[in-house]
Amino acid sequence: MLTNKNHPLLPREKLLRFGPQQLSDAELLAIFLRTGTKKLNVLALANHLLTEFGSVYQLINASQAEFERYHGLGVVKYTQLQAVIELSHRYLKEKILNEHLLTSPELTHHFLASRLAKEEREIFLVLFLDNQNRVITSDEMFVGTYNCVEVHPREIIRRALKYNAAGLILAHNHPSGLAEPSQADRKVTKQIEQACDLIDIRVIDHIIIGKGEYVSFAERGWI
Repeated sequence: MLTNKNHPLLPREKLLRFGPQQLSDAELLAIFLRTGTKKLNVLALANHLLTEFGSVYQLINASQAEFERYHGLGVVKYTQLQAVIELSHRYLKEKILNEHLLTSPELTHHFLASRLAKEEREIFLVLFLDNQNRVITSDEMFVGTYNCVEVHPREIIRRALKYNAAGLILAHNHPSGLAEPSQADRKVTKQIEQACDLIDIRVIDHIIIGKGEYVSFAERGWI
């Protein structure tokens, strides 16, 4: 840990001096937790929780029952964490409305992961873009079951015409956690591409979100 006159900087002090990017996962979590327990200071508690859950991702996606099993965590911290997660979702959603997505692919992936990774059913979402590749809006078009979702290209075309969209980014999640596309995923993507070609709308990408991973059709050269 960085020092200040031979004394370790507390996570909050370190953040203010060097920015949040310089903090470890445990230090960021410690700022969120604020206090430790009788046996563990807050940083030790944060390290312990990350070890127990396995990662920040697993901690954030834990159910309320799983979260509250640990001493030092309770309903107050659980609700605070859920509020933080929702704020991040809303921040990313607003941010993509003001970004050129083709020059910021990481932002697209982060937004889609924040929205879809925790869902227990497959959700098919479409980002509708203008001719400058700026997001007009994002719509959750179809909701399915644990391992499939029925997609209707005609409905996507109808919505694209409504928004006067020039391009689309398709996305859906795999609740199993594995992002590898199925043959059905590739088939429906091709169907949507063919339908969009008829009205001069570009399908820029189809991104599949798993748990801690994603697959981009564009990156694999399939679009």
